[in-house]
Amino acid sequence: MNFDFAAQTPKLMMLLWGLIAFAVVVGGLLVLLDVVPAFFARRREARLIAGSASGAPPRRAKPREGLFAIFFLLPTLLLLLIGLVVPAIRTTLLSFMDGGSQNWVGLDNYRWMFADDSIVRVLLNTLIWVTLVPLVATSIGLLYAVLVDKARLESVAKSLIFMPMAISFVGASIIWKFVYAYRGEGEEQIGLLNQIMVSLGGEPRQWLLDSPLNTLLLIVIMVWIQAGFAMVVLSAAIKAIPADIVEAARLDGVSPWQMFSQITLPSIRPAMIVVVVTISIATLKVFDIVRTSTNGNYDTSVIANEMYNQAFRYGQNGQGSALAVFLFVLVVPIVIFQIRNIRQQRREG
Repeated sequence: MNFDFAAQTPKLMMLLWGLIAFAVVVGGLLVLLDVVPAFFARRREARLIAGSASGAPPRRAKPREGLFAIFFLLPTLLLLLIGLVVPAIRTTLLSFMDGGSQNWVGLDNYRWMFADDSIVRVLLNTLIWVTLVPLVATSIGLLYAVLVDKARLESVAKSLIFMPMAISFVGASIIWKFVYAYRGEGEEQIGLLNQIMVSLGGEPRQWLLDSPLNTLLLIVIMVWIQAGFAMVVLSAAIKAIPADIVEAARLDGVSPWQMFSQITLPSIRPAMIVVVVTISIATLKVFDIVRTSTNGNYDTSVIANEMYNQAFRYGQNGQGSALAVFLFVLVVPIVIFQIRNIRQQRREG
């Protein structure tokens, strides 16, 4: 296949200009972040030198922390306004309009969410996800952390357990689709699960077609990914337990279970809360796994996937926006809880 550079010149020029613009913007920001603080530091140093040379008492410098904070936070606040606040307001307004975003329909889209049986199934699936994934992933991560702690080849074991986190949700879903792959009875099975079934004398099954088993099998993918994250955080928390507390407990003759339940668990409670909250938010927003594995068919759809379907496949902007707002409402209490938990930890610390 020959590549015609002359025909692709406009696209190549657009790519070149894009790279130049990227270099200018990023380079300019880096220079700005380096030059501005250095400029103020040099001015302050010059004032101090001049004051010491003249023998005059040094003047108190005006507090500039607020100016520095505004200077560094302004780009972030601007991006949040453009990329988060404005779309959130627009989505909320669209949720009170019809599919074509032309007429106001009030709360009809929200009534539809709880009246349509298929959407109720979606909400129940999301509830199952957000209930099982954080609990199971955190439990498995804690088990990994306890078993791997101070074991031989600890770093290798942790790397292997954490490796799924380095894979995209789409990549992980494709891997597990091969695990659940099905071929007809009598044919050679390429799916690991069906090959095990055949080896044990059973019959191959189309695992992703049977509800609610298919939802649980998709949850396995999310747990496989998130367990490594839970293991890393909880392992670090276990290592941070003061050695004198552990040594005192051993001198008192506590059993391994008592050590775990009375020393380890209470000590790592803040880390466990962080893990559960983080995984819960990620689970509420899950989209890639469902989209890649089943496309939301066979009663496996969740809120994020159905939101996409309504807004972009069926052209129902109002209903899709209502689902998006409902998802946002579900996430907000978890975020508020985490903020309060962090503030409480700071006060206790």
